[in-house]
Amino acid sequence: MVHHIKIAGLERDLPICKLSDDLSIGAFVIFGDVELTCACAGALLEKAPEFDYMVAPEAKAIPLVHEMARQSGRNEYFLVRKKKKAYMNGVFETDDTSITTTGTQKLYMDGADAAKIKGKRVLIIDDVISTGGSVKAVENLVNQAGGIIAGKMFIIAEGDAAKRDDIIYLESIPLFNGDGTVKNA
Repeated sequence: MVHHIKIAGLERDLPICKLSDDLSIGAFVIFGDVELTCACAGALLEKAPEFDYMVAPEAKAIPLVHEMARQSGRNEYFLVRKKKKAYMNGVFETDDTSITTTGTQKLYMDGADAAKIKGKRVLIIDDVISTGGSVKAVENLVNQAGGIIAGKMFIIAEGDAAKRDDIIYLESIPLFNGDGTVKNA
């Protein structure tokens, strides 16, 4: 089963992936799809408020934030990591819960990155928002660093996330029942 979507002028079929007996999602993965990544980056930049820096969580948002930086002429963006790295100093950390990750995980921001965003307008970039757990974690890290959140941007708003008025996104998709039918349809 697939869910057909038109996004940034392109059409794609998203495989319906079962997460539990009563929940499935349309799996949106931009890894390896250069055409889609470039088109979505351009479309998001057209909607972007004024900003100084972009921050994205690893991993699926990496090609998106990279392409947004390239297209906007920015030479720098920052990643929130899932593991502390030996080269990171003065690390900020927070908890993250996501619809696609079992349990709670930690997210980390390098202290050097945090120093650069202090007092600066920051766009939070990610591929998909669903429950909002990951974006809340990234917001927490930006706030700890003293950054000013200029906007929260996503390619896809999934399920009830599309009802939020504090995000910018390109398209919405529904959540699905365990059997692949649209929830609350």
